[in-house]
Amino acid sequence: MSDLFEDPDPAPGGNLPEFSVSEISGAVKRVLEGEFGRVRVRGEVGRVFRARSGHLYFDIKDDRSVLASVCWKGQCAALETLPEEGMEVIATGKLTTFGSQSKYQLTVDDLRPAGVGALMAMLEKRKAALQAEGLFDPARKRPLPYLPEVIGVVTSPSGAVIRDILHRLRDRFPRKVLVWPVAVQGKACAPEVTRAIEGFNALTPGGAMPRPDLIIVARGGGSIEDLWGFNEESVARAAAASQIPLISAVGHETDTTLIDYVSDHRAPTPTAAAEAAVPVRLDLLATLDKQAARLSGSLTRAVGQRRQRLADLSRALPRPAGLTQPARQRLDWLETRLPAALTGLAQARRSELAQLAATLRPQGLAARIAAERRHLDQLPPRMAQALAGGRRQAARDLDRLALRLSDRPIRRDIARGHEAVDRVAARLTPRFRDRIEAEAKRLAALDRLRVTLGYEATLARGYAVVRGDGEVVTTKAAAETARSLEIQFRDGRLTLGAAPPRRRKPKDEPPPEQGSLL
Repeated sequence: MSDLFEDPDPAPGGNLPEFSVSEISGAVKRVLEGEFGRVRVRGEVGRVFRARSGHLYFDIKDDRSVLASVCWKGQCAALETLPEEGMEVIATGKLTTFGSQSKYQLTVDDLRPAGVGALMAMLEKRKAALQAEGLFDPARKRPLPYLPEVIGVVTSPSGAVIRDILHRLRDRFPRKVLVWPVAVQGKACAPEVTRAIEGFNALTPGGAMPRPDLIIVARGGGSIEDLWGFNEESVARAAAASQIPLISAVGHETDTTLIDYVSDHRAPTPTAAAEAAVPVRLDLLATLDKQAARLSGSLTRAVGQRRQRLADLSRALPRPAGLTQPARQRLDWLETRLPAALTGLAQARRSELAQLAATLRPQGLAARIAAERRHLDQLPPRMAQALAGGRRQAARDLDRLALRLSDRPIRRDIARGHEAVDRVAARLTPRFRDRIEAEAKRLAALDRLRVTLGYEATLARGYAVVRGDGEVVTTKAAAETARSLEIQFRDGRLTLGAAPPRRRKPKDEPPPEQGSLL
């Protein structure tokens, strides 16, 4: 391969071999991959960019240099930790070139944080970002149900955590438990826990699969690397978005992960999570018995107090006979007065009836009818007089309107208009006459100026105007080429035939003494 870049003829002016750009790029690629192969690089992550295709492009840098790196879409899913800007990592991959841009790059297939310090720094960065979004705000945390019917547990089905939770629930208050098995460490931990929380929330209440009233995310203790899956941003956001109250019980009491900050309740251990989920059934029964005894005693005392109060009030009340005696006496008195009152009322009504019957005798009705007939007989003459008076008044009004609508005022207005027009015409006629005379004088002056400045006056002084084919001719050449000529004199025009063709003058012929006009 080194022979490809050696100069076969180092002497000046020798013949150098020619290579295409692709040959040079391929040679460099083979040399670089052959010399380095797979390498491990430690540095700080710089710019990070994920393309639409799913490929991940980022830089690994130190205080002096920058190494471009790429992780293909299929390899990104296998990474335990995705690169974040500012994180110190150890990247493993293959060093190769990108010939299209004449640059080399590292194809990364494994990426790990460079020690616990880098993990803690990345954890603090994520924690600060989520806290700035308000996901740690205590106001958004929901209260836990007092006695949930169904409890969903997200944990490993083969560990001791699920047995401790089930045992503690059985001792305190047996409840229905749905277990969603997940990996609690490794690269599959974060996506499986995220899907489990979202899956419990996606269940339909009252469906074939009961929807939990409470979720417990649990795991035993371990190192920060073992618990790192619960520090992933996807897990924290899924726990914060959960509509079901969530208890986090990850690690021992001293272990703290991001899910502990966003959950509705943090339990130091899985056993403590089970204790926070349900109350103690025996304590509830004892409390219920105590409350029942207190309620029974309270009812007995209340009934006794009410009975004693009723007895006291009954002694203070008067006897029933004493309460009704005045009313009975008044009733007897009214009973004695009732017959006389009825007799008097009947007599009064009989007198009123007699008075009304006297006014309704036949003689009275006949007299009233006769009076009304006389009044009716008097109405036609009065109506005729009223109609005649109305007609006379309408005729007078009509005459007045006819006088107002006659043509005399119109003729008078027309005569006044004629007089006004005559007065205006008498004033305007002299003015128009003076104006016409002034304009006639001005037109005559302009005509004299036209005649003075026209070429006809020049013809009177011995000049002539020559036209060839209807156009004014000012040169000899134009006159010789015209088909016909017209000469305008002072007293008329003279038309000549076609001009003879121009004859070439012999070289030895002497010039004429006088040129021809034509």
